[in-house]
Amino acid sequence: MKRVLLAYFTAVAVLLAFSYAALYISISFFPKIAEQYFDPVFSSSEKRTWLYFIHPFIVALALKYFWQRFRHMFKGNAVIRGIEVGLVYGLIAILPAMWITFSGVSISISVVATWILYGVMQGCIAGIIYAKINP
Repeated sequence: MKRVLLAYFTAVAVLLAFSYAALYISISFFPKIAEQYFDPVFSSSEKRTWLYFIHPFIVALALKYFWQRFRHMFKGNAVIRGIEVGLVYGLIAILPAMWITFSGVSISISVVATWILYGVMQGCIAGIIYAKINP
């Protein structure tokens, strides 16, 4: 149980740091994409800003459950297993969610592509952490 909790809280901390880094990197290197977030389709309410910071807890919990149930199916070293978890997560969760988001909300394909990349990277990071701490 200690390993499970250690892996979960480590993943939360790393994913939170990753989300901050990804935010600043995307603004610095992709300013045209970042400008799209000023569109009225995105909520600018400061009352809901805290939801952004809760996201790593939710993602880490969902991926922890997935890891606990299916870790025996992933073969190779921790990095390979983690990347495979991220790719599977991207395929079964991120891609369908982004497909329906793109089809129903007026956002550009470049925004959706960055969200897909971001989600897959989150899955890979959490997967590697879980494979190293709780194999």
